[in-house]
Amino acid sequence: MMAQVRGMTSAPYFTSLVTVILLLAMFAAGGAAYPGFLSLQVVLNLLIDNAFLLVIAIGMSFVILSGGIDLSVGSVLALATMISAWLLNSAHWPPAAVIALVLVLGALFGAAQGALIHYFKLQAFIVTLAGMFLARGLCYLISINSITIEDPFFVAMSQSQIELLGGFLSPGAVIALVLLGVAIYAAHFTSFGRAVYAIGGNEQSAHMMGLAVGRTKVLIYALSGFCAALAGVLFSFYMLSGYGLHAQGTELDAIAAVVIGGTLLSGGYGYIAGALSGVLILGAIQTLIAFDGTLSSWWTKIVIGALLFVFCVVQRLMSIGAKQNQ
Repeated sequence: MMAQVRGMTSAPYFTSLVTVILLLAMFAAGGAAYPGFLSLQVVLNLLIDNAFLLVIAIGMSFVILSGGIDLSVGSVLALATMISAWLLNSAHWPPAAVIALVLVLGALFGAAQGALIHYFKLQAFIVTLAGMFLARGLCYLISINSITIEDPFFVAMSQSQIELLGGFLSPGAVIALVLLGVAIYAAHFTSFGRAVYAIGGNEQSAHMMGLAVGRTKVLIYALSGFCAALAGVLFSFYMLSGYGLHAQGTELDAIAAVVIGGTLLSGGYGYIAGALSGVLILGAIQTLIAFDGTLSSWWTKIVIGALLFVFCVVQRLMSIGAKQNQ
């Protein structure tokens, strides 16, 4: 019996399965307690409200799968909103040029961090912590105040609704889901994805196998920076403003979503699709608290913290089970 339990907990799909079961249990509990909780639009609103977080979690998934960490993503998101707002309002750039520039800058910022991490053998935690302070500080060089975005294209994107099964999604949510599909394909069906898993499993072995470890790590952090900048664009659609205080702590929410979604913090183990279930769980917790109406919003952090402890224990059981099965 114990051998069967160890075998199940060491299976690659175990934490992802636990996440899906937990998500279904939360929806069942919410549906039983609150009559309107299981309406289609409430579920779709989880995607609408958390589209930017899903995009960041996708990039973070690749980073964590490679055995790294990126603490700069929330600040890059805020910087993207500030650059977008300033270029649209003060420089009067066309929206397409603004979005393209922001995405390129985000990718370059991430690539620079990846290069420092690999070629200078620096810890990802320290490099991306420095990147977090740098990006957040650059926001205040642009403006210390919030900049309202009045560009017609951004306003239209903010107000647009895409009909779906009697409900609707925002353009940002659709972009996030498309990116998720592309990321799943890249992770599981391309040489880049295989290299990411190999580096996360054992970087030295990946190098001995002839994989382009340096180039892959730079690309991983470039992808994370790109996703953070894209999340900034989606957040600009959502908030119609740029502000240096936007998305404080979002990097921690993204890490929590990835871990809850079943990806090991040690790297080399997990699924990109887990980012979606992790983000939905965080959104479901917030929605349950909002439906209750009597609990403080800080209970969201308390519940997420407790879940992280549980999933850390689950990950430990997985590693023990994997060692005993070897």
